[in-house]
Amino acid sequence: MDKDLPNIKRWVVIYPIYINSKKTVAEGRRISVEKACESPTCTEIGDCCSHFKLPFAIEIDKAYSRDFMQIGRVRVLLKREDGTPYNPAITTRKQLMLKVAELVPRHPGRTKKQDPAASASTAGPSKSGKHGKKKR
Repeated sequence: MDKDLPNIKRWVVIYPIYINSKKTVAEGRRISVEKACESPTCTEIGDCCSHFKLPFAIEIDKAYSRDFMQIGRVRVLLKREDGTPYNPAITTRKQLMLKVAELVPRHPGRTKKQDPAASASTAGPSKSGKHGKKKR
């Protein structure tokens, strides 16, 4: 494991913005809106990488250069030392982004989060609009 640590600098970097459908190309999205997913997190991207049996490392202390409020990125190793891919279905950064964006909406943490929210929004009146700016 120790010999892999210096090599982590050569791994592919995936920022959540790259596959975020809420962002524009100018803001950093790298795939089409149709294929992108809504507000992915580093842990969801990491879980998708482990699903594809790819070695990955989540870096919490890093921020995206175009939007420094977006903290965190995932480093992924696509190919072994001899150049053979870890997963033959994913050999490029673009393929990885497309596959991850496809999987994130079905992430277990995401599906559990959305179900209670959907039932809560239909039941009863919401309190939105109650708290605004204080008038001077």
